[in-house]
Amino acid sequence: MKKQLISTLLLAFSISSNAHDKKPGSISASLNQKVRAAFDIVKTQVRVNGTHINFSLNVRGAMGKIKPKPNGKLAGSDVFSYVWPTSLDSSAVGFEAGKGILALVMTAHPDFDDTPLYDENQDGNPKNDGNLWHSHWVVLVKDSMCGKDALKVRDIPKGAKLRLPKTWPGLPIFIDSPGYDPIIRGKTVTIRVPLKDIGFKKSFNFDGVTAGLRINASVHNPLLCVVKVHDIASGNLSLPGKVH
Repeated sequence: MKKQLISTLLLAFSISSNAHDKKPGSISASLNQKVRAAFDIVKTQVRVNGTHINFSLNVRGAMGKIKPKPNGKLAGSDVFSYVWPTSLDSSAVGFEAGKGILALVMTAHPDFDDTPLYDENQDGNPKNDGNLWHSHWVVLVKDSMCGKDALKVRDIPKGAKLRLPKTWPGLPIFIDSPGYDPIIRGKTVTIRVPLKDIGFKKSFNFDGVTAGLRINASVHNPLLCVVKVHDIASGNLSLPGKVH
């Protein structure tokens, strides 16, 4: 199943080739002037640092400068994302096993809030922070309803009883809101993930992607589709980066 999903990602995320280095924990990408600078990946890294794993991504322009324009409603609203697809099993962070591609993402979306446990802007209302950059774990799968060879965040069927992370925000999709604060400095973002939160024993592979997603106009299955890919660190989503 994992190989099939990787093949799907290769088709869905087709883009001009980038070069990558072979340094463990790091992928260097060639610049692409056709991609907006805030989404043009220069390098992505995932490295163990003491009790944490640091997921970092560097772009040609100002990191996080561009956010979606408000839509005024949930249906059809946009989500901008910086993504670290991994070879980790979906069970590594508390989902059911074997459900798709597990990815860490940094997202922003002004029309809804999906981190109900946290008040990111500290205004006393935890339900109005979607436009601030924040982190999620998501599980990606193929769904032709999103377009030919397109991907979505996996939906949860109505009434299904599944294993879900403790910080699942209650949305009917495979998404977790762990509360890791993205650290944005200039052209780089870093998300520090506690080692204890990831159930991996030896190693895993990763890549880096910048992408846009959109809430389905019917706000139904599929709920959240990948609609545009700006850049891929490896050029072909081969997940050449390795953490061990």
